[in-house]
Amino acid sequence: MGFPKLSLSSSSMVLLLVIMVMVLSFRAESKTYWGDIKVLKELKNGLDSNSVSPGSCISSWDFNVDPCDNLFSNRFTCGFRCDLNVSETSRVTELSRDQAGYNGSLSSISWNLPYLDTLDLSNNFFSGPIPYSLANLTRLRRLGLSMNSFSGEIPTSISSLTELEELYLDNNKLEGAIPASFNNLVSLKRLELQSNKLTGEFPELGSLNNLSFLDASNNAISGKIPWVFPSSLVQISMRNNSLEGTIIPESFRTLGYLQVIDTSHNRLSGSVPSLLFDLPSLQQLTLSFNQFSSVQAPASLGTQSELIAIDLSNNELRGFLPSFMALMPRLSALSLENNKFTGMIPTQYALKAVIPGPGISPLTRLLLGGNYLFGPIPDPLMGLQPGSVNVRLVDNCLHRCPVNFFFCQGGQQKSLAECRSFAPVIP
Repeated sequence: MGFPKLSLSSSSMVLLLVIMVMVLSFRAESKTYWGDIKVLKELKNGLDSNSVSPGSCISSWDFNVDPCDNLFSNRFTCGFRCDLNVSETSRVTELSRDQAGYNGSLSSISWNLPYLDTLDLSNNFFSGPIPYSLANLTRLRRLGLSMNSFSGEIPTSISSLTELEELYLDNNKLEGAIPASFNNLVSLKRLELQSNKLTGEFPELGSLNNLSFLDASNNAISGKIPWVFPSSLVQISMRNNSLEGTIIPESFRTLGYLQVIDTSHNRLSGSVPSLLFDLPSLQQLTLSFNQFSSVQAPASLGTQSELIAIDLSNNELRGFLPSFMALMPRLSALSLENNKFTGMIPTQYALKAVIPGPGISPLTRLLLGGNYLFGPIPDPLMGLQPGSVNVRLVDNCLHRCPVNFFFCQGGQQKSLAECRSFAPVIP
C-alpha cells in the first residue's frame, strides 16, 4: 500500500511550522554582527597574553560562541555591552575594560564599531600611539584612555567625533600641541588632558559651547592664557605649566558659570585683575606660585563675591594686605603667604576670623606668613584658642608676636635688619 497523500492544507501547515521553527531559531540566536566580532577578536589578539590574568574580563572571551548571546555567561563574563539595532542584529555599543593591568597596543585594531557609544580603557598599561582609526567610532560619546602609557601626539582624527561629550586622555605620555581642531568637538562637556608632556600654546576653544570642565594641568604648555574660553565653563585647571604673561580680564568676563580657577605653578605676572573677585559664580581662586606683583581691588569691594577660598601665596605681591578680602561674605580660606606684603594686619581680617557677623562666613584659614608685616597683633586674634582657626604669622616682622600663641609658633620672625632693609619705616 502507498502512503496517504497530504491535502494541500496539511502541506501548507507543515511548511508554515518549519518556517516558524527556523525564524524562532534565528531570533533565539540573535547573532552579533560579524564586523563587531572581528574588532573584539582584534582587541583580544592585540594584548600581551602575559597581561591577561585569570579572572579578568578578557580571559573569559571565547569566540567559539556568539559574544552578545553569551554576555555575562562564563564564556563572556564582562567587558562590553550589546544592543539590538533595527534589523535585530546585536551590535556592540560599549567597551569598558576592567582595571586588570592589560598591556598592548591599539594600532592594529580597525575600530569599525559604528554603534559604539562608550570606549573606556582607563587604568591599564596600553602603550604606543593613539590610533587615527578611532575616527571610525562616529557615534562615540565617551572616550576614556586615562592612566595608561600612550605616547606620541594626540591624533587630529579625534576632532571628527562630533558627538563626543567626554574625552579623557590624562595621565599618559602624550607629546606635542593640543590640536586646534578640537574646536570641532561641539558636543564636548568634559576635557581632561592633565599629566602628560604636552607643549605649545593652548588653543582657543571658544566654539565649545557645552564644555564645562577643562583640566590641562601638569604639562609643559607655554605662551599666554587663551583670549577666549567657552562661556559654559565651570572649572578651569591649568596648574603646573609654563604659562606666562598677564591675565587678560576679557578672557574671563563672559564666564558666568565658572566656579573654579587654578592656574598655580606657572609664570604669570602683572596684576591680579579685579574682575576675578566679582565673577558671579566663582568659589575657588588659586593663583599661587606665579610672579604676580599686585592685586586690583574690585569696585564692589568684594561684597558681592561668592568666593570661598583664595590662594595667592608664593608670588611677588607688594603693598598692604588687600583689606577688601575681609568684606567677602562667603570667604573662609585666605592664603597670602610668601609674598612681599608690608604694613599692619588689617583689623577686618581678625574680626572676620573671630566675630564675622550675621550671615558672614568666618575665616577658618588665614595664612599670612613669609611677608614683611609689622606692628601689633590685632586684639581679636589674641583671644583665639589653638585648633579654632588656622592662623599662621611666622616669618614676618612681627617682633611683638608672643611665642606662646599658636599662630606665632612654627618658625621665627625675620631679623630687624632684613625688615628695615625692605621697609625702612619699620620701627
